[in-house]
Order: sequence, then C-alpha cells, then structure tokens
Amino acid sequence: MAGFKDRIIRAAKLDVSLYEEVEADTGAMGQAMGIVVLSSIAAGVGSIARGGLGGVLLGTAAALIGWYIWAYLIYFIGAKLLPEPQTKADASALLRTIGFSSSPGLIRVLGIIPALGGLVFLSASIWMLAAMVIAVRQALDYNSTLRAVGVCVIGWIVQTLVLMLFFFILGGLAG
Repeated sequence: MAGFKDRIIRAAKLDVSLYEEVEADTGAMGQAMGIVVLSSIAAGVGSIARGGLGGVLLGTAAALIGWYIWAYLIYFIGAKLLPEPQTKADASALLRTIGFSSSPGLIRVLGIIPALGGLVFLSASIWMLAAMVIAVRQALDYNSTLRAVGVCVIGWIVQTLVLMLFFFILGGLAG
C-alpha cells in the first residue's frame, strides 16, 4: 500500500493513476476516510472564528455522513442511470476515490489567515470539484470526462433538492 502522505499529494495533484490505484485498493478505505476527516477538520480550523470548536466537530460528522451519502448517490446515478458500456463499479470504489478527492480541501486550514478565508475556500472548492470529477470518471470507468461532470451536476442538484425538502419539513415542524 502506498504511503498515505504520498497518496494525498498525488490526489491533490489530480493524478489520474492515483484514482485508479485507490479504486482497485480495497484496503484504502481507512485512508479515504482519514482524508475526509482531515479535510473537514482543516475547514473547521480555517473557519473557527465563525463556527468555534463545536463547528469543527459537527462539520467533521457532517462531512463523513455527506461523503457516504454522496458516494451512493453518485453510484446510483453514474452506474445505474447513466453508465457507459464499459462501466463496472461498486459503491466502495466510489467511497475510496471520492474520499481521496477531498485532498485539496486540506488547504482550507489557511482560511484562518485574516482576509484570505473566502479566497482559500473558493479555491479549495474548485480544486475539490476537479478532483471529484476525476474520481467519478475513474471509479465508473468512464471514457468521457463530460459524462463524469454531468453525473456530478445531477448528483449535486438531487442532493440540493433533498436538503431543501429536509429543511422545509424541519422548518414546518418547528413552526
């Protein structure tokens, strides 16, 4: 198994071969989860002035739940609704590759620097999106990057609608 730090760097460099490697490495689940946790902690530290320590803890838990849900949503959309002829996928491969696509999020720790927070978080988001598209393309064995982008966009729309419905229902119950 490749070194954890080396894999984080390769994932952040958008190294396609890294995403193929972790797709095939069933032992990389712990590393993928570790990256999700570290990335969410980095985001919490980077925005500690707004969220405090509770925000870091809640954000880490939400990131783990979100990672799991996102991987299964992408699996359903990409492997069941919009597969290419050669698509062979399983949800655990998506969990691993998507987990590694959180690597660029480690820079969010720099958001703690006054006046840089917004730029750091925007840059990290764009970088993580690019990594996510590569992760999805590799895990679903797509030839088309555009299809991977489409799956991510559809997944984002579905997730947003579900969250809006969830908050609407919670808001209705609270009122």
